[in-house]
Amino acid sequence: MLKAVTLKEIERIFSITDELGISREALVIPLRTEAPGRITLTKDGKLEIVVDRDGDFGEWLTRLEPSIRSLMELPEPD
Repeated sequence: MLKAVTLKEIERIFSITDELGISREALVIPLRTEAPGRITLTKDGKLEIVVDRDGDFGEWLTRLEPSIRSLMELPEPD
């Protein structure tokens, strides 16, 4: 159970969003976790990534890229 998002988790999220070409300034990553976590676009067009509190962070992270691609309609990698 992950109670709070630390710099360690944020850096792992950035490694994925950087690869997708998403500016870090276009991200909102709350330090609190929620159950379930979620990935949404805010009204001002930023990508909000709320980390899941109850699941395994590493497993959740494997689903992050496909979720972002789907939400932002980005093409799948070759």
